[in-house]
Amino acid sequence: MSLHAAPRFLIAGGGTGGHIMPALAIADALRARCEAEVLFVGTARGLESRLVPQAGYRLELVRAGQLNQVSLATRLKTLADLPRGLMQCVGTLRAFRPAAVIGVGGYASGPMMAAAILARVPTLAFEPNAVPGMANRLVGRWVTAAAVNFAPAAQYFRRAQVTGIPVRAEFFQLASRPANLTPHLLVFGGSQGARALNQTMPKIAAALLEAVPGLTVLHQAGARHTEATQAAYEASGAPRDRWQVAAFLDDMPKRFEAADLVLARSGASTAAELCAAGKPAVLVPFPQSADDHQRRNAEEMARAGAARMLLEQELTPESLLRALTELLSDPARLREMAGKARMLAHPDAAERIAAMAMEIARGRGRNEA
Repeated sequence: MSLHAAPRFLIAGGGTGGHIMPALAIADALRARCEAEVLFVGTARGLESRLVPQAGYRLELVRAGQLNQVSLATRLKTLADLPRGLMQCVGTLRAFRPAAVIGVGGYASGPMMAAAILARVPTLAFEPNAVPGMANRLVGRWVTAAAVNFAPAAQYFRRAQVTGIPVRAEFFQLASRPANLTPHLLVFGGSQGARALNQTMPKIAAALLEAVPGLTVLHQAGARHTEATQAAYEASGAPRDRWQVAAFLDDMPKRFEAADLVLARSGASTAAELCAAGKPAVLVPFPQSADDHQRRNAEEMARAGAARMLLEQELTPESLLRALTELLSDPARLREMAGKARMLAHPDAAERIAAMAMEIARGRGRNEA
């Protein structure tokens, strides 16, 4: 398809915010570059059903489900739905006639990318993790090109470029922490919280605050765990004026700006935001993440010197207290880690991915098998 005044791009996938927020940034970049018309394809169960329409984009729903790390019954249901989902995808391709299809991983990405490959529509895979999820692994060798966040993921795709993950501009614009401020720790388990962090941090709160003079702690616990986490902190004996528990923090760039160190899970979006903000971190990967991708993400950041990784099976009050005390007591080490985190950031990620999509849509760089 030739590109004219308003080229069309289809973005497939979703499920979690880690898939959808970068996808929306890519859509915005395409619209800014060439006034593109963008159609999203997802499922009713994913967050895209709410976030995509809110952002002003059209969303079509297809039948798709999980195949990886699910029960046999769920796997059989997904396989039974697959032919219908593929036919829906074929119908959408014929009706919308996109110049290219961008797969961002998640339930709908696999069948739509497969349909596009079979229809010889140019395809671009976006992979935020160090190891691709199942959807991207299945289609990786047949896509036209791929945009990856971590270099090790490139081996799973044809014509991969390391672009990074699109991150809100605010994370790149944070002021540096003045050296004369008292230290501040942000504990962030994602929008739902992290049980391991919620249970372990209160156990060390009093000892940590005693070991690091002036330290304050802000802990996002998630709505379901706020009361229990608050009660655990109160029972710890930690000075009440030096810690705060919140259900949800709605201004994460500012929260990152105020932190000298972040204790967090290692989802791809969190990792990208830490790098964009130049924040050192102690990362505790979620052990049940698909294909153990959170561990791979944390390993890449630790290897670069931007973070310290603690596996959940190794997470004890003693190990966490030791890691946090060592880092918070060493401002020079924190500054070094911050610089290495910034070196991993990609401020132009959305624009680069949009440029790749436009390039394959024009037919350049295609290598038919």
